[in-house]
Amino acid sequence: MMFHELKVRVFYEDTDMAGIVYYANYLKYIERARSTMVREAGISQGQMKDEGLVFAVYHVDATYKRPAKLDDELTITTKVQHLSAVKMLFLQDVMRADEVLFTSKVTVICMTTAGKPVRLPAEFRAKMGLFAG
Repeated sequence: MMFHELKVRVFYEDTDMAGIVYYANYLKYIERARSTMVREAGISQGQMKDEGLVFAVYHVDATYKRPAKLDDELTITTKVQHLSAVKMLFLQDVMRADEVLFTSKVTVICMTTAGKPVRLPAEFRAKMGLFAG
C-alpha cells in the first residue's frame, strides 16, 4: 500500500499551558496531510468547489497515545484503506521519529455545495486509488 508523508514542526501556538500539543491540533495536522495528499495527486479542491463539489469528514476515530511537544518534528502518514464510489477511509498516524503519538481513521464523503451526498468523481477515485491498498 502506498502512503503519503507530511512533515510539520510543532510551534508555540500549537501547544497548551502544559507545553504539549493541544488535542484538537492533531485534527488540523491530519486535515493538512489529507489536503496535501489530494493536491499532490493532481486534484484541485478549488476546482472541485467551482464545479459544485466538496469533501466532508463524515466520521473520525482518534486515539491519542503520547504527547507531542514544542519544536518536535512530526511526520503525518496518510493511507487510503478503503475507496468506494461514495466514500474514502483514511488511516493517518502522527509520529515523532519512529514513535506513534496519534492514530486515526477518517471517513470522508463527497457532497454538493448545497450539502447533498454524491458519488466520488471517477477521476478522483482513479488518482486516489494510487494510495489505496
